[in-house]
Amino acid sequence: MMWIYLNDRFVEAKEAVVSVFDHGFLYGDGVYETLRAYTGRIFMLLQHLARLRRSAALIGLELPIPEKDWPALLQEAIARNSLSDAYVRITVSRGEGDIGLDPRLCPRPTIVIIAKPFRPHPPELFKKGVTLALVAVRRNHPAALSPQIKSLNFLNNILAKQEAVRRGAFDGLMLHVDGHIAECTTSNLFFVRDGTLCTPSLDCGILDGITREVVLTLAREAGIPVAEGRYAPQALLQAEECFLTNTSMEIMPVLAIEGTELGRSCPGPLTARLRELFRELSADS
Repeated sequence: MMWIYLNDRFVEAKEAVVSVFDHGFLYGDGVYETLRAYTGRIFMLLQHLARLRRSAALIGLELPIPEKDWPALLQEAIARNSLSDAYVRITVSRGEGDIGLDPRLCPRPTIVIIAKPFRPHPPELFKKGVTLALVAVRRNHPAALSPQIKSLNFLNNILAKQEAVRRGAFDGLMLHVDGHIAECTTSNLFFVRDGTLCTPSLDCGILDGITREVVLTLAREAGIPVAEGRYAPQALLQAEECFLTNTSMEIMPVLAIEGTELGRSCPGPLTARLRELFRELSADS
């Protein structure tokens, strides 16, 4: 039996239903967070909750659950489902209301917490690396939709993913509207050039990924040179290594972009080192 938290209580999965008038369903009006638990403990919990509050505030959505109650509620979701290594998703929509864009139509938000067993990516992907396609779909302009909002409206990313799948790639690499590298559909991108760990800066219109920040911190603590900036796609062709980061896959090595293999080995030595440091941190947290 799977238990889902819906609004104010835990219900069986078959009873966890949301109204067709919910504005998250109708308009993608809402925010979310995905978290990962290692041996029952949620990694970077406070950082994820802070980002959830920020996303909600940026769309004028008040979270009905007090800040102090979230940790216990999330741990209960894991415990009720008898999980150890778990994937946890928090979804907060504007809520149920009449058809129309005005947020005032929805008297209260809809809260959903899903905790399920974590299903890792196949081990061979981490050993051999994945491939990326440089897609035509550009990342949303920050002036149109702030990347600081982890929004339920994912159509921009879905279109990029569709293009990547059609081209036989693991994922699509999206560019900022000015042509600089941004991010992939659900992950941040890093590459190594001349021994320096490089990644697009936040002003490239990317989400400030929590795993991204952990990797930057680990690199700095290990004495690895770090650079955040604006990079043209051609910079990747000179990369010695490349990898992706997000909550579920942690650090995923990239073998090739647009059919061009990167570096002499995959995963490269710096990628492997950072992955080991990340695993040590997550095991100790």
